[in-house]
Amino acid sequence: MPISLSLLFKAALLCPLAWLSIAIAHSAGMVPQTPVLVVEEGVGEAVMNVRNTDLHPALLHSSVENVEQDDEILLLVTPPLARVEAGSIQQVRFILQNPRSLQVERLKRVVFEGIAPAADSSGARVSLGIRQNLPVILRPAGLAVEREPWKRLSWSTTPGGLQVFNPSPYVVRLAKAFVPLPGSDMANLPRTYILPGERLNIALPLSTSVRTMSVRIYPATTYGFSVEHFDAPVTR
Repeated sequence: MPISLSLLFKAALLCPLAWLSIAIAHSAGMVPQTPVLVVEEGVGEAVMNVRNTDLHPALLHSSVENVEQDDEILLLVTPPLARVEAGSIQQVRFILQNPRSLQVERLKRVVFEGIAPAADSSGARVSLGIRQNLPVILRPAGLAVEREPWKRLSWSTTPGGLQVFNPSPYVVRLAKAFVPLPGSDMANLPRTYILPGERLNIALPLSTSVRTMSVRIYPATTYGFSVEHFDAPVTR
């Protein structure tokens, strides 16, 4: 049976007050050290430092979420719940628990959320900080570092638009919007990542009246940094 946020907070902070209701408020809250977590299979674990930027102590709740295309549970997070003093840093460990060796990179999400007493004299409210939802890349042991995985994507035309195929073992992350060339009108990918072995079909704008010769994409590195646009050729 799930435990309510108020009970979790009361137990962790040893607060004697009666928690009668929960109200949601927003604050700066918990700020992770980096925008992406990379877990190397050869190491078996990774850590993320999270700072409490608020002016009061709070609970840091950490959890791992699967993406829709990959629901296998591969990461254990510890501690899932910890008290963090104002301005202090909490180290969160992510332990890889794969039943078999990774063959390609895998994508997960990690969520950090702060839970703190709200500014209420009755003490009957809690405040939930801004949720930080970050990508997690699980990297197979022995896989060479690829700094430009988006260059491995294969683009081709379809009767309804375009198809992009990722034949590589790398997760490719990029902006959802791209430009079919020649032209200047934007089109959109279904999402901002393409998993190894995936094919995504993309509808083109009705204004695209000539055959697309190439696409201009806006990729991101493994660690989440945007780079200069890249023009990839499109085959028939």
